Amino acid sequence: MSSSSGVIVLDNGGGLCKAGFGGDRDPVAVVPNCLGRPAGAGGKRWMVADQLLAPEVDVTSLALRRPFDRGYLINTDLQREVWDRVLRGLLHADPAHTSLLLVEPLFNIPSIQRATDELVFEDFGFQSFYVADSPSLVHLYEASRCPAIATAQCSLVVDCGFSFTHAAPVLQNFTLNYGARRLDLGGKALTNYLKELVSYRSVNVMDETFIIDDAKEKLCFVSLDVTRDLHLARRSGKDNPFKCTYVLPDGITCTKGFVKDKDEAWRFLSFRDVQSLPLAATKEGTAHLEDTEKAKDRRIDLTKNRFLVPEMIFRPADLGMNEAGLAECVVRAVHACHPHLHPVLFESIILTGGSTLFPQFAERLQQELRPLIRDDYRLKIITQEDPILGVWRGGSLLASSPDFEEMCVTKLEYEEFGSARCRRRFFH
Repeated sequence: MSSSSGVIVLDNGGGLCKAGFGGDRDPVAVVPNCLGRPAGAGGKRWMVADQLLAPEVDVTSLALRRPFDRGYLINTDLQREVWDRVLRGLLHADPAHTSLLLVEPLFNIPSIQRATDELVFEDFGFQSFYVADSPSLVHLYEASRCPAIATAQCSLVVDCGFSFTHAAPVLQNFTLNYGARRLDLGGKALTNYLKELVSYRSVNVMDETFIIDDAKEKLCFVSLDVTRDLHLARRSGKDNPFKCTYVLPDGITCTKGFVKDKDEAWRFLSFRDVQSLPLAATKEGTAHLEDTEKAKDRRIDLTKNRFLVPEMIFRPADLGMNEAGLAECVVRAVHACHPHLHPVLFESIILTGGSTLFPQFAERLQQELRPLIRDDYRLKIITQEDPILGVWRGGSLLASSPDFEEMCVTKLEYEEFGSARCRRRFFH
């Protein structure tokens, strides 16, 4: 175990589990929060967390089991297996001699809280326990880096996670729950939508969650002008600036999917006017496959799908969903707070979560927010240096503070008073 701290910080997300020690800059482990089993005769054993990331693992038709559904913990048995692998196999920690700082989703229901407490104290036997939410930890971390946020003591955290998106105001390191607004769209929904689009027009990939998730992360971007980009995407061949190829694994020469010619796929971003993009000869951009002609039956070509998938976050109504777009969600969160906070919140919007990594995400949000707010309000959007680790780093900062142990609930208190009474200590 790390000698720098006796506190384990666990950002237990629906997609990724980030774990490490308080006081460290980066977590020890960033692994899928799920179990997976390969298809075919070799898929008799369920692999856990980091085992799914091994280079030799064939992710084709991988069956997945997740402890989370729609953002909340529903299967503690699966979560126990993932945590056991992470804590004992990767962190080499003894829970009986450590404290735990756990990041929970906003509005976690009491029954899930009780199940989590049982997992922490009865199954793993941690000596003490503290629960935090992601917006307050993101604010804490950014306040330590940005003097303007530290001076204002408030911010609006937009967390685009795996299961959903939250816009939550934070004041003096406390999340104002009454102002938080939720959008039931996250990275999982985007991946599922891309699977449907590809399966309808190309190859059936409905069982290829890991592969399509990788394609989404490597190739999708946010459009700043959807109408213009749709027009450009109709062009054929080399005249189409968005056309790119993702090669699926074959289980023999490669076990992971990859992008053919990454530079060509993103060349259009270097031109302010996409319509003036010059043509360039296609070149091979990977050493994984020398002859792509042999792989025609296992490759997918993406054009307009690259920006139509992230468009869900900004225009869910266009897909028939009864949801507000992200910009409207942000405005509603701000307007739920006291009017004196409005100008301060609009000039300290912090983006976190994996979906904010899409190129041009912040620019599009700025573009949509500006007409919705008063002209005399200053609008500033802050993008974290690593949106996936932002929450964990805030937890590491909190866990290394001198008074952290006083904030925790000990195992003795849990055994004496029970879960419900101990949880009151974490109420804001």
